[in-house]
Amino acid sequence: MPDAPAATGTAASPLAGREIIVAVCGGIAAFKMADVVSKLVQAGCGVTVIMTAEAQKFVAPLTFQAISGRSVRTDIFTLVDSSDTQHIALTEKADLLLVAPATAHIIAKVAAGLCDDLVSLLVCASACAVTFAPAMNTRMWENPITQENIAKLTKLGYRFIGPERGWLACRSEGIGRMSEPAKIVEEVTQFVLAAKPANPVSPPQPESPDAPPRRRV
Repeated sequence: MPDAPAATGTAASPLAGREIIVAVCGGIAAFKMADVVSKLVQAGCGVTVIMTAEAQKFVAPLTFQAISGRSVRTDIFTLVDSSDTQHIALTEKADLLLVAPATAHIIAKVAAGLCDDLVSLLVCASACAVTFAPAMNTRMWENPITQENIAKLTKLGYRFIGPERGWLACRSEGIGRMSEPAKIVEEVTQFVLAAKPANPVSPPQPESPDAPPRRRV
């Protein structure tokens, strides 16, 4: 289906006309992302959803297609645009790539530089800012390896929203609950407004040959 343009939204919406990529990963909190996408669309954003295979076990791509008005990308080799064989051009016109729910798995893959699915590929090749909204079991969140990965990504300029303390899918209370959709949209709005330029077309360059590239936020 042809991609729908950004909705008109409200005249006062700071997100009107912006482009957001929402990368949905495989966690029970994936169902909340329908509300996030809906709120972004109503604010006037153009939203393109990409999904991991695991995410599709929780929410069908058709749900996001109906809400966003755009085709949902689900794998590297299914072409939507024949001129963009790996879909990486999506990030060249986006203001932000939001990964949510960001599982310990996707955080570890990004930290290790792996790109074996569409989400990790787009994050690795992103020409726009990348933000994670983590969601996982408390022990997974507090695992030293996970914390080391988060510290590494934070140092490289990636941003994180949450997680929060609350009731988890494992029927216990603790840290690891994904932030609520309203908070995610609020944080996304702040990140997008802080980003300069609004629609970067190339990844940031390192300050010196030995310095790692910084993500614009």
